[in-house]
Amino acid sequence: MKTTAQKFIIIFLFTINGLFAQTFVQAYADIANQVSQTNVTNNLIEYENLGVKRRGTPELQNTLDWLKLKYSSYGYTASQIVEDTYSYSGFTCKNLTVNKIGTVYPNIFVIVCGHYDSISGTGTNDNGSGVVTILEIARLLQNVPTEYSIKFVNFSGEEDGLKGSQAYVSNVVNASTPLNIKLVFNLDEVGGVAGMTNNNITCERDTASPTTNNAASTAFTNEMITCVGLYSPLSTTLSYAYASDYMSFQSNNNIITGMFETNETTHKHTATDLLVNMDPVYNYKVAKAATGTMLHYAVASTTLSNKEFNSDFQVSFFPNPTKDSININIGTLTEKEYQFSLIDINGKVVLEKMITNPNQIERINISSLTKGIYLATLNVGKKKISKKIVIE
Repeated sequence: MKTTAQKFIIIFLFTINGLFAQTFVQAYADIANQVSQTNVTNNLIEYENLGVKRRGTPELQNTLDWLKLKYSSYGYTASQIVEDTYSYSGFTCKNLTVNKIGTVYPNIFVIVCGHYDSISGTGTNDNGSGVVTILEIARLLQNVPTEYSIKFVNFSGEEDGLKGSQAYVSNVVNASTPLNIKLVFNLDEVGGVAGMTNNNITCERDTASPTTNNAASTAFTNEMITCVGLYSPLSTTLSYAYASDYMSFQSNNNIITGMFETNETTHKHTATDLLVNMDPVYNYKVAKAATGTMLHYAVASTTLSNKEFNSDFQVSFFPNPTKDSININIGTLTEKEYQFSLIDINGKVVLEKMITNPNQIERINISSLTKGIYLATLNVGKKKISKKIVIE
């Protein structure tokens, strides 16, 4: 766990970053404007057709498989798509995480999340609407460089009392190497109500105990409100967070925020939670707002071009400068093995390692090497990716 002093520094830096970045960014608008009404509506139809997604059912597993296929179709690789298994009440369930590594702060994550399970019906609004919004964000940010890393997380077990997010916090966030989280952004029930004027999104901040991060949560939620106005046609209402997956993180003293429909459906947790009782145009507008917000939270680059970012398959080495170890992020490479080499300024290969069945991130011990400038190289088939690193 981070110390109080570390948390204060992180919150301070993030707050200052937000204060100086809340102006209209044309590049962000260009991406948010690519949110597709067709995608939103079609994904809602597909989600609804998958049935009642309760624990232990084939429908829940089919929805997980559907999500994996969606992320794969957007260009995310098998190593980026991770299933986290947990159990409760005699059932085995899975959360699904998709990892996108940042270019400047690869070890600090913005989590955007929502649950994909349902309880008494198909859950098309609660929470198919959040699911399809996350899918659009993931689709549009796949090849966009962001300074902070992103985890797109789809939870199961929410309707049984936040079981999936609680397991995730216990097993992933608080693992032996704790996850460094900038912010958790939750999307739950953002589909609107058919026949009503749905032009407002509720933006939720932390008002509960522990109160350590309440001020930071409010600051990030106010940034969200600004982003909604900059990148969507929606107006906003400021409210409080409750009864959804971000509360598992809130109890863990992480910073949270979220979006929730302002006109609240009367069909949740029933067989009539269907697309016919929603407003898919509103869902599309929410997806634009959420995409613009995520571009801001993750600090999407406006200087590093997408072409440049993807020319090296999003491969990176970090930290840089480094000391005792170097992390290899294999980006969007899909090969089952690669050779990693470190070459000194005299052209001598000082370290060489073949890695098979690589994880998204592999850590290499370099503590025996002397200080200096090196060339880190990945050889993958006919591909060769090289970047300069500094060992201090």
